[in-house]
Amino acid sequence: MPTSSASTTDSAKSSSGGVQSLERAFDLLERMADAGGEVGLSELSASSGLPLPTIHRLMRTLVACGYVRQQSNRRYALGPRLIRLGESSARLLGTWARPYLARLVEETGETANMALLDGDEIVYVAQVPSKHSMRMFTEVGRRVLPHSTGVGKALLAAFPDAEVRALLARTGMPAATDRTITTPEGFLAALAEVRTAGYAVDDNEQEIGVRCLAVPVPDSPTAAAISISGPAGRVTESATGKIVPALQQVAAELSEVLSNPGGTTV
Repeated sequence: MPTSSASTTDSAKSSSGGVQSLERAFDLLERMADAGGEVGLSELSASSGLPLPTIHRLMRTLVACGYVRQQSNRRYALGPRLIRLGESSARLLGTWARPYLARLVEETGETANMALLDGDEIVYVAQVPSKHSMRMFTEVGRRVLPHSTGVGKALLAAFPDAEVRALLARTGMPAATDRTITTPEGFLAALAEVRTAGYAVDDNEQEIGVRCLAVPVPDSPTAAAISISGPAGRVTESATGKIVPALQQVAAELSEVLSNPGGTTV
């Protein structure tokens, strides 16, 4: 009995050694995420270069598995089963980051944090506390608005001003302290300073008496930033010259770890 050639099916191995149908399915999910989470088949075909029948077949499988939903308008949206994967991945991201954060604590003496941009909010996914008796503590899993945090500034500095304005319009800009930036113009000016300096500062804006320095993690698969936070009396302007290079070095090392698509080879 003749057998069908594996090279003629979507389960064929790609030139990189992966399974082509899996590579295509994940590529479509990422394109949906880049498009805001909801797209039509023709949009996916135009952006991916794949023929409509192939996309339709892959989307049917993703719908059946719960990773994609078909809307009443016949467009496709990311499905609820991805939430569980995302939450688990965020927890693992924090686990991977902890040794790097611990080194930051050793080098700077202050509490080190890692945070992600999740929708319109900042969520803290990892922390290693300072060894000082007076130290900062942020509960892992805590969510805050980005306009009053160093990590929020570090992350949003990579976004176009129009997108930042839209986010601020959705969240509002409530004052956490009398130092919190509460206008879009003021916040956009602060982001311009972040782009020039290469790091962000929260100067008593989230909590009086606390200063935070933050940098983004370049090329992270999801928008991520690391920071150190401590009493304003220790995290001074003069200490910034020592702390920021340490943050940038650790961010670069984390970037290499997170941008490695396969981690260790299986």
